[in-house]
Amino acid sequence: MAIKDLQATKPDNIDNQKFLPKLNLFTMFRLGFYQMGLGTMSVLTLGILNRVMITELTIPATIVAVTLSLYQFMAPARVWFGQMSDAKPLFGQHRTGYMWIGAILFAVTAFFAVQVMWQVGDSLRINGWTNPTYFWISMLGLMFIIYGLALSASSTPFAALLVDISDEDNRSKVVSIVWSMLMVGIIIGAITSSILLKQVGVEAPLETVQVSINSLFIKVPAIVLIFAFVGTVGVEKKYSRYNSRSTIANREDKITLAKTLKILRANRQTSLFFTFVFVLTISLFMQDAVLEPYGGEIFSMAISETTRLNAVSGMGTLIGLGTTGFLVVPRLGKKNSLKVGCVATVISFILIVMSGFTGKIYFFMSALFLYGLAAGLTTTAALSLMLDLTVAETAGTFIGAWGLAQAMARGLSTVIGGAALDFGRLLFGLPMLAYGLVFILAGVGMILSIFLLNRVNVREFQDNASIAIAKILEGELD
Repeated sequence: MAIKDLQATKPDNIDNQKFLPKLNLFTMFRLGFYQMGLGTMSVLTLGILNRVMITELTIPATIVAVTLSLYQFMAPARVWFGQMSDAKPLFGQHRTGYMWIGAILFAVTAFFAVQVMWQVGDSLRINGWTNPTYFWISMLGLMFIIYGLALSASSTPFAALLVDISDEDNRSKVVSIVWSMLMVGIIIGAITSSILLKQVGVEAPLETVQVSINSLFIKVPAIVLIFAFVGTVGVEKKYSRYNSRSTIANREDKITLAKTLKILRANRQTSLFFTFVFVLTISLFMQDAVLEPYGGEIFSMAISETTRLNAVSGMGTLIGLGTTGFLVVPRLGKKNSLKVGCVATVISFILIVMSGFTGKIYFFMSALFLYGLAAGLTTTAALSLMLDLTVAETAGTFIGAWGLAQAMARGLSTVIGGAALDFGRLLFGLPMLAYGLVFILAGVGMILSIFLLNRVNVREFQDNASIAIAKILEGELD
């Protein structure tokens, strides 16, 4: 197919697209149920397991951070799953089948990961650092590897679905609503976990902790599965514009993964945005691995109390997400909104450190709420920009690439946060200074991300991507 032939197909595609129904607000909120489930699961993994392993099971923070981060390091699979959803429909649909299978797998795997975690704690207590303990740590790592693959199989096609069903004029609204529901899920997960773990006090015996958390990891994943199915059933079939937009959707010689990777490499803006997302995500989430232990060690908060920290930041993020797509981005633009969010995040990190020196919980909570606001603003602007840096023919693969950058960065941020905490303990000998080091490093990273953002150019990306795809279809790209 020549470039002129490729261009000639576009008017028909546009005409076909006119007959497709417009995405309504009800469906946007229904899609949010899927994200709500993912948000709830994130509280269970990073909001509870890290606290239990570090504080109750006394596993070194670096080992905990590395183990928990393994599911993020499965992110390269996102590109493959995204390309698969572009090229190989499952159960007659490009996105939904992958999303459902992934949701079932990550819900089941989360429960088994908890059971292995107890074995790690028992072995460490009875055998110390011996081969049985190393074996169970390896098994726990394997559980999180499977968990990460399941997340990749579900979340990447979901994000690609948002591209398929939305138009340029409503895309920021879709992002704002769907990711607001993600924060609703985090808040619900935090509150539910806090209620179910209320009887687990600071000095509660390990047996009590174990029974309560096992129950939690049965009930919550079951609810998440219901959210996943209710939120997505029928949406792709009714609203997807993939077949009408894509010049390759009905071609026998669909773009393969190898050809898609050539498209990614052919665009300078792709690597720039990849690097920006990587640095931004590391900086934004470096505190994830240490926030609950920070509340427990510095402010003497119980497990049920530190779990509520996710609700505090989540409320701020929810407000930030809900207002950014409708009020901030349309006025400031995506890049300027991102810069404001980065600066606000740095300020919140400084205030979180100051609250630790004062020991005042209300100060800590206020700073955490500001962090949530800044994170909501930053996330919505970044996601809107991300969807602009995506083309219809390879939407799943491009979303996979951005997901790869984000997930690898999330995994690395967890490791860096845990390692920085352990290093700070060795360097300073004072817990407050050790935790402060983590937040200050995160602030420096946010400033660096602003410099990278200044080099991102959406128009250059779109022009180069169109040319690269046309050449791929001609077989002319070296």
